[in-house]
Amino acid sequence: MYSNNTRRGAGQKMVETPGEPEELPPVDSWINKLDFRSTAEVKIPERLVDQVIGQERAVEVIRKASEQKRHVMLIGDPGTGKSMLARSMTEMLPRDDLQDIIVYHNPEDPNEPKIRVVPSGKGREIVNAQKAEAMQRREQKASMVMTIVFFIIGLSVILAYDWGAPTPQFRTDAPNIILFGILVAAIIYIATRYTTHRQENLMVPKLLVNHTPDEMPPFIDATGSHAGALLGDVKHDPFQSGGLETPAHERVEAGAIHKAHKGVLFVDEINVLRMESQQSLLTAMQEKKFSIVGQSERSSGAMVKTEAVPCDFILVAAGNLDAVQGMHPALRSRIRGYGYEIYMKSTMLDTEDNRLKLVRFVAQEVAKDRKIPHFDRSAVLEILREAQRRAGRRGQLTLRLRELGGLIRVAGDIAQEEGSALVTAKDVLNAKRIARSLEQQVADRMIERGKEYQTFITEGAIVGMVNGLAVLVGDNSMAEFSGIVLPIAAEVTPAQAKQGGRIIATGRLGEIAKEAVENVAALIKKYTGEDISNHDIHVQFVGSREGTEGDSASISVATAVISALEEVPVNQTVAMTGSLSVRGQVLPVGGVTAKIEAAAELGLKKVVIPSANMRDVLLEDKYQGKIEIVPVDTLSEVLEQALVGPKKSGLISKLAALVPKMTPDKPGPSAVPH
Repeated sequence: MYSNNTRRGAGQKMVETPGEPEELPPVDSWINKLDFRSTAEVKIPERLVDQVIGQERAVEVIRKASEQKRHVMLIGDPGTGKSMLARSMTEMLPRDDLQDIIVYHNPEDPNEPKIRVVPSGKGREIVNAQKAEAMQRREQKASMVMTIVFFIIGLSVILAYDWGAPTPQFRTDAPNIILFGILVAAIIYIATRYTTHRQENLMVPKLLVNHTPDEMPPFIDATGSHAGALLGDVKHDPFQSGGLETPAHERVEAGAIHKAHKGVLFVDEINVLRMESQQSLLTAMQEKKFSIVGQSERSSGAMVKTEAVPCDFILVAAGNLDAVQGMHPALRSRIRGYGYEIYMKSTMLDTEDNRLKLVRFVAQEVAKDRKIPHFDRSAVLEILREAQRRAGRRGQLTLRLRELGGLIRVAGDIAQEEGSALVTAKDVLNAKRIARSLEQQVADRMIERGKEYQTFITEGAIVGMVNGLAVLVGDNSMAEFSGIVLPIAAEVTPAQAKQGGRIIATGRLGEIAKEAVENVAALIKKYTGEDISNHDIHVQFVGSREGTEGDSASISVATAVISALEEVPVNQTVAMTGSLSVRGQVLPVGGVTAKIEAAAELGLKKVVIPSANMRDVLLEDKYQGKIEIVPVDTLSEVLEQALVGPKKSGLISKLAALVPKMTPDKPGPSAVPH
């Protein structure tokens, strides 16, 4: 049985308490020391807050916020557990505080319905009692009306007889008398039935918010709600006069802020709410009550405004980092002043404790899905490997667990389809092949078409042509990178303008990419010693139909331009990626693993990457040994690896005299471009 409290011993090494830092063995050998055959043996915590993985600080804050009833803002990448943390708060809130909210007709002003708050469970009893009483009164009045109707019809029949005749018989105008009696009876029946029904409706209140005594505090997800769904609304009444209208209190609808009373209101992507809605939300947070009014000015509901409706909720606002820019300043200030702001982690250290948590995560996903088999040891191993790869850095594990959970479910579906009792490593590997992201599928198609039309050159040596590497980004919310090979061509021509030469780059470049190309000009002058003001430098990002952004192609552009300027060929079996400082240092970039795998997929033999990125390389098994990885620190080292031909040695010697080797003691800034 796998649990959190274990001892060190034969066949078992499962300690989840912080201890002395030690070098962890690879997951392949590490997992063999765990004493479990499948995730069915893994113990899952009962409370939702204890199931959150890798967000220890956020969990601590959530516990405090629940205890003190503070608002919280969760900012971070998608799939890192924001909604799970918000939902877990309801488990820590008191249940005895729940209240029912009832709306009544106001006889003094029908357009201002009255509000009554009662303990949970009482609201339904009150409304049912009022309905039963109204039904009883309606039945009594109906029986009285029917008595009157039958009396009138019977009287008309009696009057239709000629009682003075020798033998009783109908009078000649009997049909008219009887018809008149029936008409009078019908009019009385219809008139009394409708007015009675409307009067009884006025007496019956409407239950706006309903709870049971043993119910959990409410968790209301108001993500993407428009004003009416968030703040409450009053329905439009097409019959607004003549006694046909629906009572105002029956048309009142509670909003998410009222349903979340004494509970949690969760709003993801808080910035997509209109500023007016955010302002009203702020008012509701401050006052802890908010009147319901018709949201449409052209609706009859706009004339109705209830008394203040209680809405004492805990707001959990969530979003990506850009969500902060779209928030109402006063709303954010309210959260900061009366709550907490949390930035969610997207990775965690690759420690024994955290590996064990990911094992538990697999068990949690299987239990949550309820349709897929449990995972055996080998399948869990593949999930751990994938968590390492998706982290993008060695020594880290990804916390983008929603996407990892998707892989788990696909693997489970495959095993379920094959009738397997357990999910195996083979199922996970098949799932990785099937459940590739759209970006990865597009990248695969680009490589296939490139091979078919020979847009990629992977052999020989060409002047001014470099195989650059990039990642295909269709959605910034995705944790996985999709690598592609991006050929870059350069040509140097005499300047056509009297003002001097210029750099002309094509390929729908973004602002950062344009600046990166311009910065290369300073390096070219430094590394070649030539005045480039007499030349126009043309740089083409071949096949960049969707545009190019970022500066990770800086060393590729510099190599291509220097090759064209000095007429030194570039080895086409080499690919490269890396950013450049204006002093010629090669800086780290993102998505290195995906870029290397794309180069290997195309059949390239060598890839040049920044030295600082070597610790981030986590290749899949099928790419191991297929491509040589060369770390570099300076542009000189890049040229040493990429250039070939008889002119190479002279150029390298000249560079050595012009530019001293610059090797940083530590990697550059933590902001890693793609």
